[in-house]
Amino acid sequence: MVFGSNADDFYSGTIAVGQAIYTSLKLLQSEWWEDTSAGFPLFQSILGVPGTPEHQNAVDMLVQENILSVANVQSISQFSSTYSNRKYTFNATVQSVFGDVVLKEVTF
Repeated sequence: MVFGSNADDFYSGTIAVGQAIYTSLKLLQSEWWEDTSAGFPLFQSILGVPGTPEHQNAVDMLVQENILSVANVQSISQFSSTYSNRKYTFNATVQSVFGDVVLKEVTF
């Protein structure tokens, strides 16, 4: 992942993987004009549904699937979430080819 034009703007290792995960989760479905099927289905599948255990499990699976689709991600070793009042928050530890990436209090 690269932003800017300076050598200090190049991210590598676990920082790059973490940024790629956050970017992947924040790209909303239908937001990218080249591929409207790409992106995270926040409005289509998450917001506005009740915070029942069944819905939370479905959202957990969507988030985990999205994380595992990011380049250089190998697995998810720890994952926990809460879902109440239409607010979904998760914490995860992700194994990448570069080491562990910790995602704290990611909220939708």
